[in-house]
Amino acid sequence: MPRLYLLSSATILVAIATYCNATTSQIRMPGVVPEADSYLCTSLELSDQENYLTGFKALTTKGTAHHILLFGCEEPGSDELVWDCGEMSKPDDSLPRAPTCGSKPAILYAWALDAPALELPKDVGFQVGGESNIRHLVMQVHYMHAKSEPDETGLEITHTEEPQPKLAATMLLVTGGVLPKNKTESFETACVIEEDVVMHPFAYRTHTHRHGKEVSGYLVKEDRAQEDHWELIGKRDPQLPQMFVPVENKEMTIQQGDMVTARCVMHNNENRDISMGATGEDEMCNFYIMYWTDGDVMHDNTCYSPGAPDYRWGREANLNHIPK
Repeated sequence: MPRLYLLSSATILVAIATYCNATTSQIRMPGVVPEADSYLCTSLELSDQENYLTGFKALTTKGTAHHILLFGCEEPGSDELVWDCGEMSKPDDSLPRAPTCGSKPAILYAWALDAPALELPKDVGFQVGGESNIRHLVMQVHYMHAKSEPDETGLEITHTEEPQPKLAATMLLVTGGVLPKNKTESFETACVIEEDVVMHPFAYRTHTHRHGKEVSGYLVKEDRAQEDHWELIGKRDPQLPQMFVPVENKEMTIQQGDMVTARCVMHNNENRDISMGATGEDEMCNFYIMYWTDGDVMHDNTCYSPGAPDYRWGREANLNHIPK
């Protein structure tokens, strides 16, 4: 696999500018011609020089790409230039099929619906390369519609070799489940933070497909009387641009023993049941929390539940005082 000194890749990666010890680079799909509802991945091998990612900008529009995910991986899912990484979608017979990451996947950034660029707070960065566990970046693009011309959708990434005192990570809360025909349903997930870490959430992002009406995330703390106290992390209409937006309380901290939760409210006006899944005809319930820590970030940044009808906050998670 080709390597460059700073960030190296088999894809297109061009250093654009350097300012304030930060470099802006572009990583793009190398002229792919995608089929409808395809998930394509390309990887970038990082150099031995540690870098800190501090900003992201999508180089595409919602008319071309449904969404983009940027993963940090110890190893990519494939050594090919481009591969089919839609593990739950219809295979693209023209490309090799493999997962996004071969090992240790971590979501770094997500984009959809013409969301604007994201700049992380001062002194905050995603640690990659060097001695970190992230040795490769993998960009996944979901193409909802087929293209007849080569596409170079990508990301512009701001990065610096200057160590950042606060390390960033992104936690994903996600559900499975089935949205019944002609019905409104809530999909819920909840997880206890088991690692010894203090998280400072600074941004959140919601994602559903067209049936989503509202997505919210909460921090839940239980007192000695086993009464739950809920604090809103963020709530947003997922049909708005799916950008990372500031959390409600910038002084919030999430610690070991706390619970993080998310809920997606969806309405199905179709005469068919809709499963949570990867294709455009499926649905998704995703709530992302971007946070920083003064030390190591969490090793496990995914919170999953089976979703409706098999999982409810009040039943499986045994929560009380649930917000309406």
